[in-house]
Amino acid sequence: MHYDILVRNGLAFDGSGAPGARADIGINGSRIAAIAPGLPGTGFITIDAEGLAVAPGFIDIKTHSDFTLPINPRAESKVRQGVTTEIVGHCGFSVAPVLPGRTQLIRDYLSPSAPWLPFRERTFTEYLDSFPATAVNAGMLVGHNTLRLMAMGMDDRAPTRGEMDAMIGMLEEALAAGALGMSSGLFTSPGSHASRDELVALCNVLARRNAAYFTHIRDESNKVLEAVDEAIDLAETCGIHVEIVHLKCSGMDNWGKAAAALARIDAARGRGVSVDCDSHPYTAGSNPLKNLMPQWVQAGGVDAMLARLPARETRERIRADIARDGLNNWGRIPDWGCVQISISPHLPQYAGRTIAQLAAERGQDPIDVVCDYLVEDRGATRVLVISISEDDIREIVRSRSALVGSDGNCVATEGITSQGMPHPRFYGTFPRVIGRYVHEQKLLPLEAALHKMTGATARALRLGERGLLKAGYRADVTLFDPANFTDRSTYADPHQYPGGARTTVIVNGTLVVENARHTGATPGRVLRRAADGSVS
Repeated sequence: MHYDILVRNGLAFDGSGAPGARADIGINGSRIAAIAPGLPGTGFITIDAEGLAVAPGFIDIKTHSDFTLPINPRAESKVRQGVTTEIVGHCGFSVAPVLPGRTQLIRDYLSPSAPWLPFRERTFTEYLDSFPATAVNAGMLVGHNTLRLMAMGMDDRAPTRGEMDAMIGMLEEALAAGALGMSSGLFTSPGSHASRDELVALCNVLARRNAAYFTHIRDESNKVLEAVDEAIDLAETCGIHVEIVHLKCSGMDNWGKAAAALARIDAARGRGVSVDCDSHPYTAGSNPLKNLMPQWVQAGGVDAMLARLPARETRERIRADIARDGLNNWGRIPDWGCVQISISPHLPQYAGRTIAQLAAERGQDPIDVVCDYLVEDRGATRVLVISISEDDIREIVRSRSALVGSDGNCVATEGITSQGMPHPRFYGTFPRVIGRYVHEQKLLPLEAALHKMTGATARALRLGERGLLKAGYRADVTLFDPANFTDRSTYADPHQYPGGARTTVIVNGTLVVENARHTGATPGRVLRRAADGSVS
């Protein structure tokens, strides 16, 4: 037998959670043709995988690469981690649909997250049909915040019947186009204004369409357990699959709650509720700086926020709210040295500086620095916030219920996406789990970690023909040295690809990374949900 690609002598982990076993893998076209020890035959390309783990390509279930894939189609920082599939459009933020006359509104709204991405009027169908060729597969979600923004702007109220019908109509169109489901960002405006009734109405549409619901829950800090309960309630009420994304217990007052949150999820699963969660292995999260402010600060949109921030009474009210409750959705942090400028489109010289450093240099109170900075950067600043306990991270990493999602964009060490100081998870999530928590700390066996990154994730997504090393499945394959697959990206120096000189990644049967070098190939596909809910 002759194969397009023949991988020999590797330790194959099939993605099911089973231990690795010696096997060769033969690939023809975009599929795995055969897998067996001592596979007879030859390959047009033969890869000697002696000393390497061979696994299904990693599935990054929680990303925002829709903000960067169109301008970084090589997906450098992700595919070099072994990622072959990204799920985008999370936290209620999707770049489509965009209704006539609403382009500037969504451009301003997403400016801290997608400062370099062009926006234009389009339906979700047009968005999927025009998506460029990329190095990784991409499955798209439609964002609830985007639907609300298109239907009723930033208003803090219940939708009218007409506005609700408009949101449902846009959701139906996106699902008919092949969107995997709907995401929500209930932590910030305008998603935070949605009542249970509004969410149930939209989730009932998902149920009819066999689609899923992915949620950045309403509160990840002081009311995190109640917010987990809200997500589980929607899964149970509407009979849909719910993914609680980037599960965390943020703020010092909430450290130690991860076990309780996971217990709620496990109990729900035990009674037949379809719910999963995912997380990244870092003590810092990332968000627009404006989202750290109390929600009333953002009411009415960016222009309204910028108009009210200079007022002394606004700042005094912000100061009192944060002293009482901590940062919005982040809780109480040790000090303002835990908030670092990441991306600052209009003030790029400050990337990497903390609010505490700027306050000391300017001789100002940190709240005044934040308010001034938001005005100067036109609300477009993105920050890193150190607010998570390492013990909670360990609890989540070793949980059988928690999948792995980077919550990061695909970026690169050169070009437009090399600007700023992004979160190191953009470059290091998957090798960090393997290098730090499997190899160094022995928190879980390699096969269990790989299952969380591949087979378990594919099952949660109803992703057909991916996530396992199996004859007939799509040839998304990652090869790496388990002893030398490490994250090198740091908060101080984030733009660094992972260690591992022999890392090789195959996407749909095409070599994209060969011995840690990108080949330039872009064989990724847009994944679409079928009527029965399966995704291919």
